[in-house]
Amino acid sequence: MTIRRPESDGSDTGRDARRDTARRRRPSRYDFSTVRMTFRSGDERCVGRLYRPDQPSDPALVVLAGGPIGASGVGLDRYAERLAAAGYAVFHFDERYTGDSDGEPRNLVSPPRQRADWEAALSGLRGRSDVATDRTVLWGVDLAGGTVLDVAADDPRIRAVVSQTPILSGRAFLRDRGLGFLARGVLSGIRDVLQSRLFGFHSIPVADDGGGGRRGLSLVSTPSAHRGYRDVAGDDWDGRLPARSLLALARHVGDPDRERLARPVLFVGGTRDDVVPIESIEEASEEIADATLVRLPSGHFDLYDGTGFEQAVGHGLAFLDAAVEE
Repeated sequence: MTIRRPESDGSDTGRDARRDTARRRRPSRYDFSTVRMTFRSGDERCVGRLYRPDQPSDPALVVLAGGPIGASGVGLDRYAERLAAAGYAVFHFDERYTGDSDGEPRNLVSPPRQRADWEAALSGLRGRSDVATDRTVLWGVDLAGGTVLDVAADDPRIRAVVSQTPILSGRAFLRDRGLGFLARGVLSGIRDVLQSRLFGFHSIPVADDGGGGRRGLSLVSTPSAHRGYRDVAGDDWDGRLPARSLLALARHVGDPDRERLARPVLFVGGTRDDVVPIESIEEASEEIADATLVRLPSGHFDLYDGTGFEQAVGHGLAFLDAAVEE
């Protein structure tokens, strides 16, 4: 098993100097075209956008989704633009209950349904003649960072996987808050299921507001969370999710077939991440034969902008270049 864990020092991480300009600047709309696409997953409609570069004529395909748990569907447009400007076709879609996709209640977290969304997206993309679906890479962030491992483990047509700040087990994610939190979360989820039949959904905050005093039940309660979510999702985001999401997360442990993945996998994590600890990502990387772990000196929300974004996308492009070579 070969595992590389480079600690980035902020230097250029690109492998191909001819793409440096495309990688480091915000892309011009002349570098690629975009088209809105929809597909069905279960009974709902999912919405995405296909970014297609002007060159080459048969670009490899990156399927991209995820984002901060409880606020998925935001924060990844810049990744899609940068990858497209570097010559990759990118399908960036919103999972059900988030963004422009259908589904009620909004912001529902359901790992099984979100996995089905990825599989439906791939089914809809295959058969297109304008992208090289035989060279498909999955790029998932946060909870989707675990989902892409599960999807690729069952789909030998996937060329490689990028798993960025992955939440690999919803149960472990909740249990890290303590058994008391897990018990309260389960009770709150049950309340939501029962109450919604008569009075409407019972929701909880995604992130603690940091206001001090006795903390209520929230999905994430770390020093960076409240400001980080607002910076990524914007002030118009309502910041709440249905409490039944905690029941779905408590049942989620990931697919055991992940360990048998035989495709290249790039794990990206931050050494200052207080939402998804780097130790959990390192442990996962050691269980997959062809895995690379990139440890960035950043916090969880730093990878959406600034230096953290530049480092993450730079390492990702270097990995993609190697993974799709024929």
